[in-house]
Amino acid sequence: MDKKELKEKAKGKAKSTFAEFKEFALKGNIMDLAIGMVMGAAFTAIVTAVVDNVFSPLIGALTSGINLAELSVTVGGVEFVYGAVINAIVSFLIISLVMFLIVKALAKANRKDKEEVAATTKTCPYCKSEIDIEATRCPHCTSQIEE
Repeated sequence: MDKKELKEKAKGKAKSTFAEFKEFALKGNIMDLAIGMVMGAAFTAIVTAVVDNVFSPLIGALTSGINLAELSVTVGGVEFVYGAVINAIVSFLIISLVMFLIVKALAKANRKDKEEVAATTKTCPYCKSEIDIEATRCPHCTSQIEE
């Protein structure tokens, strides 16, 4: 192969790779994932605000005014703010609980959808073709179907 043929071949591969990437990136699943990530980030901000402004003060009120975010210990001149870790754990638990409830509700709804769909076909016992559920004779092998 000469240089011109090699360049054309490389150019063709680059175009097909780009076309494959474009097809992959624009699939519905990737777009759904991107939207989910944005919504997840927004949801995280809401949960963080709830933890910082509702749960932490509530816990502080129950524990004689202790603010979780300010809990720390100093070891060897280094301050370890473990209260922030406690806030993060509470946020994680709230997010996990909400996500669990959402997934559970979606699974339940999905199950109901599948249960509601009644069978509209059956299989011929002789030729194994799919036929209408009310058929009394198979249109493929003409066998009489007994109920």
